Amino acid sequence: MKGNFYENERVALFIDGANLYSAARSLGFDIDYRRLLKVFREKGRLVRAYYYTALVEDQEYSPIRPLIDWLDYNGYTMVTKPTKEFTDATGRRKIKGNMDIELAIDVLEMAEHLDHVILFSGDGDFRRLVEAVQRKGLRVSVVSTIKSSPPMVADELRRQADDFIELSELAPLIARNPSERPSRPAANGEGESPSEPLVRSA
Repeated sequence: MKGNFYENERVALFIDGANLYSAARSLGFDIDYRRLLKVFREKGRLVRAYYYTALVEDQEYSPIRPLIDWLDYNGYTMVTKPTKEFTDATGRRKIKGNMDIELAIDVLEMAEHLDHVILFSGDGDFRRLVEAVQRKGLRVSVVSTIKSSPPMVADELRRQADDFIELSELAPLIARNPSERPSRPAANGEGESPSEPLVRSA
């Protein structure tokens, strides 16, 4: 995996769940979140791993709930909020679940405790956030992909980051083995991490 990591630097992961899910899907693999955590624990002093996702509240069963529960028990700090439903100009019902503000606030609040921010998103809206934490003396690595069609990472975000980590190059280290059937998490959250659901809000 490319990217510059220094021994003993304080690192935190900020994962835009929907964005990372879409990027991995576009590259044709599922993420093993236990392996993902292990990779970055070996790169520095991992202070926190945040995972951001929106939830459809009125569903009897949310396809993402098993993943959220597993992550919560296994070293991730979960940040969730309910999705908003609205009707667009053409009369179609749409679901909105943007977590950009929550992620940005957490990065800025954690900045004084970190040396290196790992941002799992290709969203160009985060360019100013990256610039702001760089002014505080932090380094920022962006994890996304240019190998998908179209590329998942905005050019302005990639240019602003100190390092760009190509998700397809990270895949051998963090991909779920397709021959392993994902198990349902036990009530205590132990066991293998479940794969992401097929339905996600944008």
